[in-house]
Amino acid sequence: MIPRLHERTHRPQDPLEEALGRPVPPNEGLTEYTVVAHWPGLDYFTLDDEQKTWTAVQWAEHLEDPYLEHPFTASPEDDRRAILHLSIRLHPDDRELTGPEWAEVAHRLARAAGIEIPGKDHGCRWIAVQAQPGRLDLIANLIHLDGAWHTPPADRLRRLANEARRIEQDLHLIPVRSGPAPRPAIRSAPTASAQLAGILTQLADEQAGPLATVRGLVEHTAHRIARQPGAAGTDTAHRLELIARRLDAIQQDLDSTAAHLFQPPAVAVPAAVRHTAHRSP
Repeated sequence: MIPRLHERTHRPQDPLEEALGRPVPPNEGLTEYTVVAHWPGLDYFTLDDEQKTWTAVQWAEHLEDPYLEHPFTASPEDDRRAILHLSIRLHPDDRELTGPEWAEVAHRLARAAGIEIPGKDHGCRWIAVQAQPGRLDLIANLIHLDGAWHTPPADRLRRLANEARRIEQDLHLIPVRSGPAPRPAIRSAPTASAQLAGILTQLADEQAGPLATVRGLVEHTAHRIARQPGAAGTDTAHRLELIARRLDAIQQDLDSTAAHLFQPPAVAVPAAVRHTAHRSP
């Protein structure tokens, strides 16, 4: 299970489209088999006789509402990018999880990321979308119902990684790196492949990598242009959003390539041992 924390954005539509793997459908309802979990406070927003199945557009509007309700709330850095996006991927050979298992994974990761605090129903709005095989996406708005800006814990990446390992053990999933650990007495120099994998990992780093910086600037520019009047500005903003998505796809491809390169070399049997094994008495 590999958790990935994406760059914060202004709109929930983009991470929702990425979670669905396709454009947000205007009228298609997302059932409980797709939105497998959500913040506990949502129960206060729905009546017993209200329609339980919301469309993708309605879910996006629900996540976007805090912007309208608290137009002046911003981060300590005066940043209004309040949409947090966390995704996880299972090992390709993992079994298919059930709906309740996906819901458990969602709530545990939401708590590890600091967007769900046990006993606090009026914190961040968030939903968990399971629309693609072996993938789960958490989308949250960091603006609380009372207008306060929610700051996730500084060590959330470590907490997410630790929780992912615990979930793998509890649900009997395949860990990220399986196989025997290397003997501590043997410390070989990094191979050329490992060094190249490290370079690719730095390029794709979501927090400090150059591609993440470029993607953030493109998203910020798209947001600014979208506020300009006229159809030309809207078209340009849409093109920039597509560019940002391609950059995100490149980051994921670099992650996958780095993981493929970073494979320990096969342990060869020493020549002397092979010769002795075939020596005639």
